[in-house]
Amino acid sequence: MLEQLRERCLACRACPLAETRTHVVFGSGDPGADIMFVGEAPGKNEDLTGEPFVGRAGQLLDRYLEAVGIPREKVYITNIIKCRPPQNRDPNPGEQEACIGYLREQFRIISPRIVVCLGRIAAQKMIDPNFRMTRQHGEMVKKGGVLFTATYHPAALLRNPAYKADTLQDFKRIAEAAGS
Repeated sequence: MLEQLRERCLACRACPLAETRTHVVFGSGDPGADIMFVGEAPGKNEDLTGEPFVGRAGQLLDRYLEAVGIPREKVYITNIIKCRPPQNRDPNPGEQEACIGYLREQFRIISPRIVVCLGRIAAQKMIDPNFRMTRQHGEMVKKGGVLFTATYHPAALLRNPAYKADTLQDFKRIAEAAGS
């Protein structure tokens, strides 16, 4: 089912980002994962490779996962939108709406126990439109039997290292909730 969804997504032309992308960045990881990480949109390196979180931000994400004993190959990683916005700008509401169906289907197929939103945009889309990262990061919210939480996007940590310690604590809570 996930492969059929990927094929549909690869052919998507629902928004103007289809015209500027190099690759669709569908998602990767364990299709039976207990933990699903959701970012906002692919960046330059992701657009070039077609894989999520492979640039500097992805390397930082890998270090956090390793620090708390969660193997990357045991999680599923994707984004709200599947094509890179020009100049890595925030995805606009129309782009998010054009892609949200793919994310909903990924969620349904993978059926994770925990969803970790990486960054404000993912948290506002998946947890609460009024989500405030500086106040609510690390909080666990149960929705439909699934735990949702959010932490700082690794790209934001590269720009503002002051949030790295808070993010490590968030990852420790995620690992604890996952039983890792």
